[in-house]
Amino acid sequence: MITLRHAQERGHANHGWLDSWHSFSFADYFDPAHMGWGPLRVINDDTVAPGEGFPTHGHRDMEIISYVLDGALEHRDSLGTGSVIRPGEVQRMSAGRGILHSEYNPSRTEPAHFLQIWIEPAVRGLAPGYEQVALPARTGRLALVASPQGGAGAVRVHQDVRVYAGRFAAGQGETLNLLPGRLAYVHVARGRLTLNGLVLGPGDGARIGAEPELELAALEDGAEVLVFDLPPAD
Repeated sequence: MITLRHAQERGHANHGWLDSWHSFSFADYFDPAHMGWGPLRVINDDTVAPGEGFPTHGHRDMEIISYVLDGALEHRDSLGTGSVIRPGEVQRMSAGRGILHSEYNPSRTEPAHFLQIWIEPAVRGLAPGYEQVALPARTGRLALVASPQGGAGAVRVHQDVRVYAGRFAAGQGETLNLLPGRLAYVHVARGRLTLNGLVLGPGDGARIGAEPELELAALEDGAEVLVFDLPPAD
């Protein structure tokens, strides 16, 4: 079963400095039909104006992944971490027992466009942590960028979730097999592609259950997609 949700159906908030599209309920946007999918709780498609950002604030018990599409994002947190994340890198912050952090666009001229992803951890009360890695090659294939084990080119998340990212030219694609009972979610970051024959455009998403495989095929150059392999529903 594949349930599509088109980009313009998402929640939307424009704060001037921040233009944000919400795939699931977030902040002032509430839709009981879209509270998440398995432990995947948030996908925010955020564009931050030059020199602007999220001032210091706190989180608890959430795995937060940042995936930058354009520009850069400067991160600082209460662990003493300071870094800048750019396209081709992925960041994971485990809020655990509690963490304070800020995220700013360090450019004075260019906007920062990124995906903010929240995953509920399998265990609450973990020690907070931070990780940033360079992504593996994603052109023409789905590359693992987050998993319970982490490793080369992938951050570690404290949940039975695997996140893949791929960039494809027109006509390229890949098939991802799912174990019985697993859920999945597909988010198209850029371009157009097909998912098991269904056409998705930029910002579109798809909730997936009871499908043995996901067949992705790009319809245009530069199609970029994230795929979440999620544990079975309780």
